[in-house]
Amino acid sequence: MPTVLLVDDEESIRAFYAEVLTEAGYEVITAGTCRQALKLMNAETPSAVVLDIRMDDCDGLDLLQEMRLAHPNVPIILNTAYDSYRGDLKAIAADEYVLKSHDLSELMTKLTEVVEE
Repeated sequence: MPTVLLVDDEESIRAFYAEVLTEAGYEVITAGTCRQALKLMNAETPSAVVLDIRMDDCDGLDLLQEMRLAHPNVPIILNTAYDSYRGDLKAIAADEYVLKSHDLSELMTKLTEVVEE
């Protein structure tokens, strides 16, 4: 069963996404802070990461860079409410870029693609 590390500072989003991903057959571990995300990433080495950009304790794009350096082969999907970061040079390190929505079909499609590669 593939493991997804879900990183978002909003508890309600983590809970909703975790429920949907679990029902789709993923094992889900969640982190609400960047420090917690790095700790879990190093301890668990997930199959993929779903990462928010705007976080309370750090910039998700900076976290993306740290994760990419430590685990270059783990696919990372940026999942944000802001399309404006798509052109940011730091964002190109992500495997995919998905806008947040109550409909998780695009995220699920991208997640399936990166996990199966």
